[in-house]
Amino acid sequence: MYELIQVSNSSYYIQSPAKIGLVKLNENDVCLIDSGNDKDAGRKVRQLLDANGWKLKAIYNTHSNADHIGGNKYLQTQTGCKIYVPGIECDFTNHTVLEPSFLYGGYPCKDLRHKFLMAQESIAEPLTKDVLPDGFDIIPLPGHFFDMVGFRTPDNVVFLADCLSSRETLDKYRIGFIYDIASYINTLEKVKGLTAYKFVPSHAEAVDDISGLAQYNIDKVLETAERIVELCADPMSFEAILQRIFSEYSLTMSFEQYVLIGSTVRSYLAYLKDTGKLGVRFENNMMLWEKA
Repeated sequence: MYELIQVSNSSYYIQSPAKIGLVKLNENDVCLIDSGNDKDAGRKVRQLLDANGWKLKAIYNTHSNADHIGGNKYLQTQTGCKIYVPGIECDFTNHTVLEPSFLYGGYPCKDLRHKFLMAQESIAEPLTKDVLPDGFDIIPLPGHFFDMVGFRTPDNVVFLADCLSSRETLDKYRIGFIYDIASYINTLEKVKGLTAYKFVPSHAEAVDDISGLAQYNIDKVLETAERIVELCADPMSFEAILQRIFSEYSLTMSFEQYVLIGSTVRSYLAYLKDTGKLGVRFENNMMLWEKA
C-alpha cells in the first residue's frame, strides 16, 4: 500500500484505498490528483515526495468525498501547496461538515462526524481551466457526486475518480454510492467512448480500455433500478425499500451504511419518479412509493 506506480513518462499513481494521482511538472515540481483518506495518507505521500526530492505545488481534487480530500490539510500545512476543487465540491472541501449533513439530511450526530465522512477542512479554491498546469484537461464526470471531474494529463493518462467501480466490488456489494443516477449513466456512456494511453480509476485497476468496465457499471445501475421498481409493485415506504435492499444484497446495516446506501436509494427513487416508473401516494401521514 502507498507504492508509487509509474504509468507513463510523467504520470504516476500512489496505490491506496482511493488511488492518488501524481504528475511531474518538471524535474523538481509535482502536483497531486486527490490526497487520500486522512492525515496518515498525507504523511505517507509526503514521505514519497521527500524520498524523490519532489516539491508539491498543488492538489487537484476530483471531488470532495472524505477519502479523496482527507490528506489535504496535512499536505497543505506541510508544503504550502494550493488546493483546487471543482464547483460545489469546493464548498464541501472548505466546510467538510456539509458531507455528513447532506448524507443524513440534517445535522449529523457524532456517529457520522468522523474522518470517513468528514475530512479535516483545508483552504480550497475553485478549479478552473486557468489554474491547471499546461497540457492538462478537465473531464466533467457528474453523477457519483455533485460536480466531480477527472483529468487528462499531458501524456494522455486519464484519471477517472469515482465514476465507476471494479467488477469485483460490484459483484460483491451490487450497489455503490451515487448522487444523481441520470447524470451517472450519462457520464458512463461518455466514458465508454474515451480513449487514452491509460485509464486510472480511483477504485479499480488501471487499464488501457475502459469501455467494458463502464458498460458493466451501467448494467448494474439499471439492474438495481429495475429491482427497486419491482419492490414497489405493492406500495412501500422508503425504510421498507431500504431494508429489502440491504437484505437482498447481503449488506450489513450501520449508521454509516444507512446514510450512504440510504442516500443512494433516495437518488434511485428520484430518478425512477422523474422517468415515470414510480409514483408516490400518502397514506396515514406516510409517503409510499409505488410502481407507476
